[in-house]
Amino acid sequence: MNSPDETIVALATAQGVSAIAVIRLSGKDSIELAQKIFKGKDLTTQATHTIHFGTIHDGDRNIDEVLVSLFKAPNSFTKENSVEISCHGSPVIVKEIIKVLLKHGARLATPGEFTKRAFLNGRFDLAQAEAVADIIVAETDNARQAAFNQMRGGFSKEIQHLREELIHFASLIELELDFGEEDVEFAKRDDLKKLIHQIQTYLRSLIHSFDLGNVIKNGVPTVIAGKPNAGKSTLLNTLLNEEKAIVSEIPGTTRDVIEDEMLLGGISFRFMDTAGLRETTDIVEAIGVARTYENLRKASLILYLFDLSQSSLDEMYKEEEAIKKLNVPYIKVGNKIDRADAATIKQLEADGFVLISASQKTNIQHLKDKILSHFHIGEVKQGDVLVTNLRHYQSLKQTNDALDRVLGGMDSGITGDFLAMDIRQSLHYLGEITGQVTTDDLLDNIFSKFCIGK
Repeated sequence: MNSPDETIVALATAQGVSAIAVIRLSGKDSIELAQKIFKGKDLTTQATHTIHFGTIHDGDRNIDEVLVSLFKAPNSFTKENSVEISCHGSPVIVKEIIKVLLKHGARLATPGEFTKRAFLNGRFDLAQAEAVADIIVAETDNARQAAFNQMRGGFSKEIQHLREELIHFASLIELELDFGEEDVEFAKRDDLKKLIHQIQTYLRSLIHSFDLGNVIKNGVPTVIAGKPNAGKSTLLNTLLNEEKAIVSEIPGTTRDVIEDEMLLGGISFRFMDTAGLRETTDIVEAIGVARTYENLRKASLILYLFDLSQSSLDEMYKEEEAIKKLNVPYIKVGNKIDRADAATIKQLEADGFVLISASQKTNIQHLKDKILSHFHIGEVKQGDVLVTNLRHYQSLKQTNDALDRVLGGMDSGITGDFLAMDIRQSLHYLGEITGQVTTDDLLDNIFSKFCIGK
């Protein structure tokens, strides 16, 4: 077991060659430890939030000129004494400085240990701690804003408010149990029902927000599928505005999944060009077709291309029936509109097809708008509360289910001890979100996904 009294050290900036690197120390002895290897002012007598120039040495050997930043408890990220050493970004220098710190008593930090200490020391709750990791890996401005809102505590405040409301009623019901023989009712059942309905209305809005929150955080895996030569590779190249995939008139050119990402409306879409769907005796192409179906089942959206120059209406509708069976949202895209007759175009437009020419770049913006409309994506504003974390989503659903049981229990006239049990269960699930209810295994699982210097 790692002791909270130990001084931990890690590289806080990215690995590799850079102009500067930042090495982070945290622990009650971190300033004293840094002083042992620092030539310059006496760090132990300096004020918090000050920066000092000097050199790092190992005995008589100077390693580098550095700037040392001091943060004294409780005014630091971890609420412990902390030191940040800014050195030149040579991996050799970083390695030597960390080595000499270890020699003087520090130990290497585990993944996420700085943030874990901040959580354990009350800097913020567990949901806010998880948002720290999300903001680091955010790839779009919407993802950054969603993580920032959560890190600032908007989501946590809402959860805490719900818990306080439930705790009030739970305490009244528990009080009733102490006076069980006197048949008193401290918690009015109608008021409790009204409160639970209000809480469930808000819970369901949070649960519903996960669809959008997950898209904003993780992006949208989008598979471009269709028969060979439907124009899938051409569409990928057109969307990305680069020659990413090989385009050929020879059917079966695409054997493996080709993918790349682009931003639409502030959301990251990962477009995947796949092998054409057909029966084949070619072993390699057959593997590609199998991978296509595998990706189709995992996709959040399918762009299914129909070749308007080769397929009849009956053939297209038969293809659509096969796609429906996958139970994945899809957009019907009629490609090569420049080769289709007017009657076919009119019929397909009436049936909700998006008609394009990938090679001529016709109606591509309309297709992009259609893609975005599937997710009802708008700009994430400061203060917006979105659920972006699967763990939070599951806890909210479990809370809602527990409250359903409370309502059902009241309707069937169950005793207060059983009502109290279900209310306590809902409080437990809400507490798991913010860390008021937690286990070592849960914390280890969460923080192990952080980078080591955070």
